[in-house]
Amino acid sequence: MTKVTGSFSGQITQEFALPLTDQPDHQLSIAEVSGTQKSDDPLWNNSRITYWGVTDLLNGKGSQRGYFNNIHSDNGRDWGTFEGQVTTAGGGMTVEGTFEFTGGDGKYLGMTGGGRFKTVMKSETELEASWEGNYELARAQKA
Repeated sequence: MTKVTGSFSGQITQEFALPLTDQPDHQLSIAEVSGTQKSDDPLWNNSRITYWGVTDLLNGKGSQRGYFNNIHSDNGRDWGTFEGQVTTAGGGMTVEGTFEFTGGDGKYLGMTGGGRFKTVMKSETELEASWEGNYELARAQKA
């Protein structure tokens, strides 16, 4: 497997929140985030990521699960799932968790791997993300 690290600055392009009435300070939300990846790995550098996360917060803590889609500079794609733990403090939110590649097309067809990530809200609509993990392309698996 190939080790890879990266980061991106993301923008929330859509967000919907629903305050729940089952308990005080309980909220469910969904958001779409888009950004451009930075990485020393040329397959990941300048790829465009979009992800969709569902966040369940109770008293400022909770979970986030979702799906991501990367479009690479060669127009190939990979996608997968993620899940993490959410904490809030001082009006900001941090999510730390894991991701897994679940599919792809072009040279990313059959790719496997995953890793860890961390996102930190910088404003109501901007976040910074960092990640590290491993991947293996299907053609490398056959070799």
